[in-house]
Amino acid sequence: MKLLYDFFPILLFFIAYKLYGIYAATVVAIAASFVQVGWYWLQHRRFENMHLITLALLVVFGGLTLFLQDEAFIKWKPTVINWLFGLVFLGSQFIGKKTLVERMMGAAVELPASLWTRLNLAWSAFFIFLGFANLYVMYNFDTDTWVNFKLFGMTGLTLAFVLGQGLYLVRCMKNAPATETERD
Repeated sequence: MKLLYDFFPILLFFIAYKLYGIYAATVVAIAASFVQVGWYWLQHRRFENMHLITLALLVVFGGLTLFLQDEAFIKWKPTVINWLFGLVFLGSQFIGKKTLVERMMGAAVELPASLWTRLNLAWSAFFIFLGFANLYVMYNFDTDTWVNFKLFGMTGLTLAFVLGQGLYLVRCMKNAPATETERD
């Protein structure tokens, strides 16, 4: 359910684009992001940083798209977000005692420090790669192809990366203590 919630603005952007075009889709994505942030706040009385960053970039790049009637700005947003995430993962190697990926997954996975570093660098490289992939599609294909890539290509690449990482890490997962039923 959280996955659907996180992709809510992207999904609505895709639908609005197919029905009404890039400018209407941009308005829908901005509105959907405001709804997403507001709904999360109403449920949890706090904001999630990823949602706020995405909303801010969407308002800036979407606003420029609408104001200047230039779709290039909205197309740059995924690159900027992915590069920011890549830089945050990379920067976490030098700030604090744990990498960002270790902070997120450390409760479920035990790894030596060198593997946490490699895993963190892999996430950083993946986000930077996604940013470049977005630029490649943006500058070499039409808007229809870019919209499809944004929803299906980037999501598919992310799922493939996560699944590959999961297969690699499954052997490192902490074992939960057996319940009485499992012992019998």
